[in-house]
Amino acid sequence: MATATAVIPHQKTRRATQAHDVTVTDPALVKRAVKAAALGNAMEWFDFGVYSYIAVTLGKVFFPSGNPTAQLLSTFGAFAAAFLVRPLGGLVFGPLGDRVGRQKVLALTMIMMAVGTFAIGLIPSYATIGVGAPLLLLAARLVQGFSTGGEYAGASTFIAEYAPDKRRGFFGSWLEFGTLAGYIGGAGLVTLMTALLSSDDLTSWGWRIPFLIAGPMGLIGLYLRMRLEETPAFAAEVEKAEAARPKVPLREMVTGQWKSLLLCMGLVLVFNVTDYMLLSYMPSYLTSELKYDETHGLLVVLAVMALMMIVQPFAGALTDRIGRRPVIAAGCAGFLLLSVPALLLIREGSLLAVGLGMGALGLLLVCFTAAMPAALPALFPTRVRYGSLSIGFNVSVSLFGGTTPLVVTALIGATGNMMMPAYYMMAAAVVGGVAVWRMSESAGRPLPGSAPSVEGR
Repeated sequence: MATATAVIPHQKTRRATQAHDVTVTDPALVKRAVKAAALGNAMEWFDFGVYSYIAVTLGKVFFPSGNPTAQLLSTFGAFAAAFLVRPLGGLVFGPLGDRVGRQKVLALTMIMMAVGTFAIGLIPSYATIGVGAPLLLLAARLVQGFSTGGEYAGASTFIAEYAPDKRRGFFGSWLEFGTLAGYIGGAGLVTLMTALLSSDDLTSWGWRIPFLIAGPMGLIGLYLRMRLEETPAFAAEVEKAEAARPKVPLREMVTGQWKSLLLCMGLVLVFNVTDYMLLSYMPSYLTSELKYDETHGLLVVLAVMALMMIVQPFAGALTDRIGRRPVIAAGCAGFLLLSVPALLLIREGSLLAVGLGMGALGLLLVCFTAAMPAALPALFPTRVRYGSLSIGFNVSVSLFGGTTPLVVTALIGATGNMMMPAYYMMAAAVVGGVAVWRMSESAGRPLPGSAPSVEGR
């Protein structure tokens, strides 16, 4: 009988073992890793999401103008600028994660995100320092964007490499559960402030509160991530390299994985266009374009996200049973067929109609939030997983996801067509459908380059 050997070297806790090239995971260790990664992700997306929910107020503070649409465009322009540097962050943090480890890089991204968000809360207004205010806002957003370039790919890689093969979808779904929890925290706080503070108080000082909370939240997230151990898959890769950190040329991460990168970008495109359309753009769309009450608009989005959180783990488990491809394909088909009817419901204006339209879009989005954290890391082998996924994910998000609010606002302004959000989601669904048609099923199978992983008792 072969003796099981530890695959996490130089760690005091050695509970993930390999025997006969099979990784046996400790359920308690897996749950701790998933919890820490998801909670850290929630911290980051609270910081990032608050910017979207308070965009109308930020437009008044940093971009004074007599035209509300111009204010909103300027605010979302700064929002989109952060996404332009995300590929740079991915180019730095991704290869670094494949070289020094996932855990160290995830701790670093946590620190940078918290610092960038906290800094926004300290910036004087345009009325105080003039053009320096929007420039400082842009600088803080660039720090946020750079750090986020290593966040999602790292967190999804971390969970995927810890999870047993037959439950990777379920455990991966908790990453987006954390994202939704962060969004709900941000939306809930903004909603509460909007309800309790006058418009003048919110514009003069209230808007700073959510950003200043980022400081202590960042410390909590850093603590959680520093307590993590390295993943068994990466530790095994280090052992293959005779205890030296593997060095992977950037060219191998790109040209050596170009087919997987294209699939990744297509999947991320439909995932993030629909995600940012619903969770980031719709609150401002309801307020600025449909003249919906700001507090009620935020409450609707808050309720939709709560619904998504309830469904999320069950949808993740479903991807383990029937596969990632059918679930993602259902989401693409749903957005292609139902985007126009859903937006027509939203435009009808009554609370019931808006709730039904937003709820339908939210449930379709769960098809992506539940499947992608497990599907995307499975596109790449362990040796280049963090780096290649960071590059593909962030290039796609930068070009399509983060620019969604800006592009759709500009399209509505140029054409006067209020149905542009639906048409944009339908176009994204077509691209995503092509990608899911070309991808291989990964449910229940080992990650490329890794030993089969089973759950211990």
